Amino acid sequence: MTDPLQPLVDLPGVLEAADKARDALAFVHRHQANRRGWPTTAAEAAVRAARSSAAIEGGTIELPADGNVEDPILAGALRVGQALDGEPLQSLVRVWERAPLQALARLHLLAAADMVQDKQTLGRPRDVRGVAERLDQLVQTIQVTKAPAPVIAAVVHGELLSLRPFGDGDGIVARAASRLVAVSTGLDPHSLGVPEVFWLRRRQAYLDAAAGFGMGTADGVGGWVLFVCGALEDGAREAKSIADSAIAAKS
Repeated sequence: MTDPLQPLVDLPGVLEAADKARDALAFVHRHQANRRGWPTTAAEAAVRAARSSAAIEGGTIELPADGNVEDPILAGALRVGQALDGEPLQSLVRVWERAPLQALARLHLLAAADMVQDKQTLGRPRDVRGVAERLDQLVQTIQVTKAPAPVIAAVVHGELLSLRPFGDGDGIVARAASRLVAVSTGLDPHSLGVPEVFWLRRRQAYLDAAAGFGMGTADGVGGWVLFVCGALEDGAREAKSIADSAIAAKS
């Protein structure tokens, strides 16, 4: 059977970009601070990722001193961030590997709890023609493909952004799902990378690249995959800065 993602892997520059992302993340996992202290750096990465993901959606990045987050977008992103850190992350990864749609439902429940009027819609894909079918196709694809992990992460991310399966909080869910791919495939097993910072700094380019993916052309899809691979590589540099700070704080 032909791998459904092999045509993406064969596009110019994709395999090289995926290798660079993988090598950068492997390098930061070997950082002195991450040999034993990775739970601390991973926790900081989760917070930075959540704040950046919220800001991409138009939310604030400010964390109130009293801990009372009123912005529903940031509150949802932080809840997702907590689910992507420590033991909750390992639990969610197990769900993702067994039943990806259940993991997506859980992410949406966390992300959009304060955004929707009808709580019955939380975790339920929109009843719109094509949504359920494309979600099923995405699940089937990630279960059979042997493509490099950065490519899988890019496809999951891009498809969820394009499909908007829930209608609210989909961007936060899409970015979180890409992190689940990174952890479950061993690309970023401790979830140290923070590509969300890269995407926030280049928000318009991120939105444009996602729109290109949604068009389904070779240039659009290939451009998105390359963009995501570059973000994963940059996210490893952000992870290194977190690790460097952890070492400096101990000196």
